[in-house]
Amino acid sequence: MINNTQERFKDKVVLISGSSSGIGKAASISFAQQGAKIILASRNKEANEILVTQIKDLGGEALFIQADFSRTEDIKTVIHTGVKHFGGIDIAINNAGIEGTPDIKTADYQESVWDEVIAVNLKGVWISMKYELPEMQKRGKGVIVNVASLAGLQAGGAGIGYHAAKFGVVGMTKATALEYAQDNIRVNAVCPAVIETPMADRAFDTVEKRNSAIAMHPVGRLGTVKEVVDAICWLASDEASFITGTALAVDGGANL
Repeated sequence: MINNTQERFKDKVVLISGSSSGIGKAASISFAQQGAKIILASRNKEANEILVTQIKDLGGEALFIQADFSRTEDIKTVIHTGVKHFGGIDIAINNAGIEGTPDIKTADYQESVWDEVIAVNLKGVWISMKYELPEMQKRGKGVIVNVASLAGLQAGGAGIGYHAAKFGVVGMTKATALEYAQDNIRVNAVCPAVIETPMADRAFDTVEKRNSAIAMHPVGRLGTVKEVVDAICWLASDEASFITGTALAVDGGANL
């Protein structure tokens, strides 16, 4: 059952995109455990149907809406359907993202990959906020946490499309936070370094690559999904009520 001693988000409606695995999946479970009603949204129907069952088994409430976050109409449908079902949106975790092609230099980066990465990782976040913000204004307050990346704070080998998108997410986060501060809507970002997720498994798929990734972090290890989710939940909570427009590095010191 839900742990009643830690219901920071009791009766809050939380939209989480990219909920199939990794950070999005873990965030969905964590918010549900803390009393929230969850709107799940991603392309993977099977994984999310299992996740809905997991959340309901915990005593929580969840709704899954299948969506491609490169498509404006899909994003609008997620928000419209979620609001119709739960009555509004209090918190949005804009997490949907793809990795593109890491370790490909700018001159060799394929335009089709650029277009896809920008469509999901950058435009998808903007369109999500575009339709989330008016719903939060109706509530008189709200919180958005955008999942950016260490690749949005510094250059590296993530590929030009991924870097451009994640730097853009950080910029959009700051601009939107300033625009909506007086509406009592806080907008922040988390910037994880290399985290133990299926995406990281694909990117660092040899012992040599994995050891190189570990060496990036002064703490001497990769991050865990829980560490990122804890940061997201904190930013979304009233404990961070005076924080907006920040890009919080969750990176084991990699950006020092």
